[in-house]
Parts: sequence; C-alpha cells; structure tokens
Amino acid sequence: MLEANNLIKTFVRNEKHNVKTSFNAVNDISLKVNLGEIVGIIGPNGAGKTTLLRMLGCLMKPTSGEVKIYSGKEIVKSEKDIKKSIGYLSGNTKLYGRLSTRELLTMAGNIYGMETSDIKKRIDMVSDVLNMDSFIDNRIEKLSTGQTQRASISRCIIHNPMLYIFDEPTLGLDILSSNAIVDFMLKEKEAGKAVLYSTHYMEEAEKLCDRIIIINKGKIVAEGTVDELKNEGGSDNLREVFGNLVGREEDWV
Repeated sequence: MLEANNLIKTFVRNEKHNVKTSFNAVNDISLKVNLGEIVGIIGPNGAGKTTLLRMLGCLMKPTSGEVKIYSGKEIVKSEKDIKKSIGYLSGNTKLYGRLSTRELLTMAGNIYGMETSDIKKRIDMVSDVLNMDSFIDNRIEKLSTGQTQRASISRCIIHNPMLYIFDEPTLGLDILSSNAIVDFMLKEKEAGKAVLYSTHYMEEAEKLCDRIIIINKGKIVAEGTVDELKNEGGSDNLREVFGNLVGREEDWV
C-alpha cells in the first residue's frame, strides 16, 4: 500500500552568531506499510516522527528519496487520487469553530467529490463508530478536547481512505475518547485498511501495532513485532526496551 525508499529531509537552522547549519531531520529511512496492518512509529521528541509522517502523507516533499502509494499492484500517480487514498491526522490541525461536525464533514465530503447521498450515509457511519451522535450538531468551538479530536479524526476518514496516517491521535485525551479511537483503528485494520500510527504511549502501541518502528535523530534504530523488539531490547517491558534501544548511541549515529 505504501512504500518509502531512502527518505531524507534536510533543514537549515540558525546557530550562535547567525551561523546557518544544515541537518537531516529524517536521515535515509525506508519502510513499507501493507493493507490489513497497523505499523507504529515511536521515538523521543525531536526524533523526526512528524517530518517523516508528513512526507509519507505526501504533504511535504523529501530532499531526496521517494514515497509510493499503491492501489493493488499499480502505483497511484495523480495528486487527486493520492489524497483520496490517505486519511492524514496531524497534531496541530485547526478546525472551523463555528461549524458543527456534521457541517465540517459535509464540506469535506464535497471537497473529496463524494455524492450527496454517500456523504450522508458516511457521516452516520462515522458518527456511530466514533460515538459522536451526542455532539455532532454542536459547534466545534463548544466541544471538549476529546470531542474535538474525534471531530478532527472524522474529517480524515469521511472519504473512506485505504491508508490512515495518524500523528499522536490520543495525546491528552481521556480514557473513553482514547478507547474510541483505538477501537476504530482496530476495526479499520480488520476491514483491510493500512494504518501508520505515531504515539508516545507504549501500552497503546503494544495493543495496536503489528509492527513497531523506533526512530531517533532521524534514523530507524529498531523495527519489528513487539516480541522481536523485546528480545532485541532485553526486556519484557516495551517502555524499558524503548529506553534501552534509544539510549544506545551507536545504534543511530
């Protein structure tokens, strides 16, 4: 479904005395995500996770390397079809506060070129899955943090994409809102969708992910199933494994 080869993203930053230096936020990363699979991306703050996800979602052009989106065995080439294939959730998405979630979803459906009857059916389905019936007609500016996050996620899934790219979707949410999102991801996996999922919560990653990719300083330091990572990291605790793997500097320089 998604394949990335040798992705590099270089930025320029200002050092002391206005000296400009370049650095690779993402440094030669290759990965694949298959249909019917949830792949987790974990790493410390500043590891390059968000930059990587933006390139994978075709929202940011890599300095070098390539991203391929597949439909069956064919590469999706048109920008319009690529956007229809992906549901992307960033951590800082801003919604139109004066709209209700239903109005937001109707607008999103129109942007994706969906038929009016399909939009209405899809809104009902999404509202049911994300438990939004009680607030779907309320203004977004009046919603709680958890409700707003579910509204934001609903915008990303209204067009029924085959690939989800979610950047820390449950950060700061209460347990009920987090559970609704986690349950949705598991159902989408069972429906044959592909999910790329960034999170800081190790327990969440362990529950959700078929494979986990750990990155630090723009590089992959470990990749595998939870059991494989535990064996490599020398612990039965994924959080401890993460600390062991990220802490070994020789793994990522």
